[in-house]
Amino acid sequence: MSITLTDQDKLTLRTAAYGAVTLLAAADVAGSPHKAATAGSLSLYSATGPVGHVLAAKTRDINLEGKSVAAIADRVLPALTAAMGLLNKQDPAEAGNFRDTVLVAVEAAATAHKGERSPAAADMIRKITEALDAA
Repeated sequence: MSITLTDQDKLTLRTAAYGAVTLLAAADVAGSPHKAATAGSLSLYSATGPVGHVLAAKTRDINLEGKSVAAIADRVLPALTAAMGLLNKQDPAEAGNFRDTVLVAVEAAATAHKGERSPAAADMIRKITEALDAA
């Protein structure tokens, strides 16, 4: 099955995926946010399929700034749900690919500094998973 994504759809996917990594890096202040962001981003960059092409695109259209984790979450968690909804409509297998890609990336980010999750990271992964499954 072929999927057709508008520029806005692609922005939603990138905001959701890179935003999930950003949320994890921001939520785990006791760890190393830089290492978490790097590990998660590298994982996203290695995605395959149509989702992989969208996530690997070199763009500057993602806005993940926020003065708090809550402000970032207000943008990212709905984007995760929206991304799953738009992919599920066109190709459920690609939606599964996106979900798996995001979860691998957040796990990579969560374990980047010492190989184990902090309680804050575990809670953020739960929230990310709930947002992915809400669609």
